[in-house]
This record gives sequence, C-alpha cells and structure tokens, in this order.
Amino acid sequence: MYRVVAVIESSTATSTSDVRWGPRLWGTLVVLCGALFLDALDISMVGVALPSIRTDLNMTTSALQWVVSGYVLGYGGLLLLGGRAADLLGRRRVLITALAVFAVGSLLGGLVNTPELLIAARFVKGVAAAFTAPAALSIITTTFEEGPARNKALSIFSVTGASGFSLGLVLSGLLTEVGWRYPLLLPGPVALIVLIAALKFVPNDGKPARNGRGYDLGGAVTATAAMLLLVYTIVQAPEEGWASAMTIGSFVVVIALLVAFVTIERRSSHPLVRLGILRSGSLVRANLGAMIFFGSYVGFQFVVMQYMQRLLGWTALQTALAFLPAAVIVAVSSTKMAGIVERFGTARLILVGFVSLVAGYAFFLGVDVTPDLVGVILPCMILLGISCALCFTSLNIQATSGVRNEEQGLASGLLNTSLQVGGAIGLAVVTAVVTANETGGAKATSSQLLASYFPGLAVVAGIAAIGVIISLSGIVALRKENRAAAELEMANA
Repeated sequence: MYRVVAVIESSTATSTSDVRWGPRLWGTLVVLCGALFLDALDISMVGVALPSIRTDLNMTTSALQWVVSGYVLGYGGLLLLGGRAADLLGRRRVLITALAVFAVGSLLGGLVNTPELLIAARFVKGVAAAFTAPAALSIITTTFEEGPARNKALSIFSVTGASGFSLGLVLSGLLTEVGWRYPLLLPGPVALIVLIAALKFVPNDGKPARNGRGYDLGGAVTATAAMLLLVYTIVQAPEEGWASAMTIGSFVVVIALLVAFVTIERRSSHPLVRLGILRSGSLVRANLGAMIFFGSYVGFQFVVMQYMQRLLGWTALQTALAFLPAAVIVAVSSTKMAGIVERFGTARLILVGFVSLVAGYAFFLGVDVTPDLVGVILPCMILLGISCALCFTSLNIQATSGVRNEEQGLASGLLNTSLQVGGAIGLAVVTAVVTANETGGAKATSSQLLASYFPGLAVVAGIAAIGVIISLSGIVALRKENRAAAELEMANA
C-alpha cells in the first residue's frame, strides 16, 4: 500500500513526523479538506432553505425531511462501499470521479421543479459524497504517520468539516434571501474547483493490488436497503400507527435485512465490512459517538429552522446568523485542536464535547414564542460550537487509530456511515415526534407550533445524553488500559 512522503517532491521515504511539510503536501491536505468542506457544506446549506422549499413546493413536514434524508441516506447507505472502492480502485481515482458526479448532481438539484425530483437529485449527490469522504480521509491517514503528524492533519481535516457545516448555514441564509435554488446550486462550482485542484495536488497512488478481493455488492444492497426502510418506517409510523401491521412488518423486514447483511459479511471472501475490525472498543465507541452526535444535531437543526422562520418569522439570513457563534468557535479552534488532543486525549475531549452538547440543547428548551437571544439562543450556540470543535476531531482520530493502512478506507467509511445514518435516523425520529404533535395545520398559532417543537427538542436532548454515557464508558476503558499498562511495567521492572 502506498504512502506519500512528507515532502512529496522528494522520493525519500521519510516520515511526515520527521520533516517539515512541503507546499505540495499542504496543497494535498487543503484539497482533501476542501472535499470534506464541500460535503458538510451541502448538508447544512439546505437547512436554512427548507421553509422556503416547503412553501414553494407545497410540502408537508414529513415530506420536507426527505430533502435532507435523501442526501444523508445516499451518503450513509453507500459509504462502506465507497470506502472499499477507494481501497481497491485507488483513492485518487475514486475521489476525482465522485467529485465530478457531485458537481452534476448540484446543477440538477437546483433546477428541478417537483419534490420527487429534488429528493432524487439530493440522493444522487449523497451517493457521490459517499465516495469522496472515505477516499479523502483514507488519503490523509495513509499519508501522515500515526501520531502527532496524523493528529495535526486530522484535526485540520475534521474542524474543516465542522466549519463547513456551520458556515454553510450562514451562506445559505444569504443565498436563500435571493432564492432557495441558489444554496442548492452553489456546491456545484465549488466541487469543480476542488476537482481541478485534486488533479494537480493529490498524488497518483498507482494501481492498487487487489489480492483477489472484489466488491461486496450483496452487503452494500442489504445495508442500504435496511437504512432506507428504517428511516421511511420511522417517518411514516405516526401516520400509519406504531402498532399497525405495515409499521411492524417494516421493522421486521429491516431486522431481516440487517441479519442478511451480517450473514453475507461473515461468509464473503471480500466482505464490505470485516467484522473483526469491530473488536476494537475505541473504534466502536467512536462510531456510536458519531452516530449519536450527528443524529441529535441534524434533528435539532431541523426543528430550530422551523421554529425561527415559521414561528418567529425570521428571515433566512437572521436564522443563519443565529448559528454564527458556533461557526466562529469551530473556525478559531481549528489551529489549536491538535495540541489539545495531544495533551488531554480523545476520550476526555469526547466526554466534554457531549456534556457541552447536552447543555446546549437544555438551554434551547427554554425558548418561547418570543426570542431570547442573550438568555437562551446565544448560550446554546456557544456550547454547540465547543461541542463540534471537540467531538469532530476527537472522533476522527479515535476511529482511525491503530487501523492497518489497507483498512483505512473501511475505518473511514464506518465512521462516516455512522455519522450519516445517525443523522438520518435522528432526523426521522425527531420529525415523527414533531409531526405527531402538530395541530392547527397551515393555520397553526405560535403556541400550537411551539407545543409541537418542544417534544422534538426534548428527544434531541435525550439522544445527546446517550452520548455522555457512551463517552463515560470510554473514560472507564482508558483507566483500565492505563492501570493494566502500569501493572505490566511494574512486573517487568
């Protein structure tokens, strides 16, 4: 498996931790960060535009969430296949091809005129992102040696993604003031710029050795089908009834598909997911943490966008600016995160990040029909910004540490799958709760709207609280490992 040296212009196989990074290596890192920034940007930019899309295309709350879920499910459903494709076909080749598809999908998404076509275009873009994200992350983890150099690169990479997600909201607010189509179109030109830069700066990794391996299409199909059906079932359950034959039958099919996926993976000579990789406790905790974090945040964003624009009557720009403090915190912290991780370790930072996340959601539960910027909204956004900065970097580092180079694409795919599937499920659950509590229809009063939002916000806070429990288990595991290491050192003394 190839490894790019620290100064790419040189052919000397020198560790990235031993020499200064050259301009070309920095160019590679910037391009890869640009790919992640693009993915995060696209997820968040549609958020502020949702109320305008709802009005223009006459969509219900449950249908509206599919504009987000369509992208997230295409992304999350095929990330594992994307990670394996990067390992087998070549990371540069996969990255460039997917960026081209993403650019075309952005153009189509901004021009369609029906909800069905919009959701379909979003799904295609999500599929493209499913190949760019693991390819970009695995290029980083095979370029930089594990340790300080990789931590520095991953901290820049991770915070770039978090910044893209936060700043996308602000850009979306500006563009939505002109029209909701513009936030959907903007990622297209950005993707072309990143594509051109990738052709110049991302090194050719040659022809990968297949070693008899192939593609686990059966695993990809069953995993994607299970996630799609699960989210659809959760969204439709309030309308069909949680105890209805259709809802129960759908859940049974989801379980059957997941069982089939595990069976395929255990029997396949080239599995989509080598199940043995899940023996790593830190990797499993990182993936669960990613699922919880993004699931709660996407659900929170969906509710808050409705609250600020439908209930408070804020413009798209005002709504976006409300999220600006979180974006600023993430951007400012980007240059400091590597040192912070080195000093405190990922387990502690993830715990602090989740505590900040729960506290931020708790603050927002104090909202009313009139906005409280200083007492509720600002403290919430500051806490969310702290949480994003700490969690994104730490989860990326924890999920890829100790993983063999030939499985970095798999580890990257697992982490991003957890993020996106968590986001899809979290959004579906919160949407189902809000929809179940809606009264008054299109003529709902401010009090009726607020009453429907509160249960959704409470669910978001509850989901984040699970993340605190998971991160606490990481602290316990870390202490056990440190104690065992100390005892072994004393025994060998």
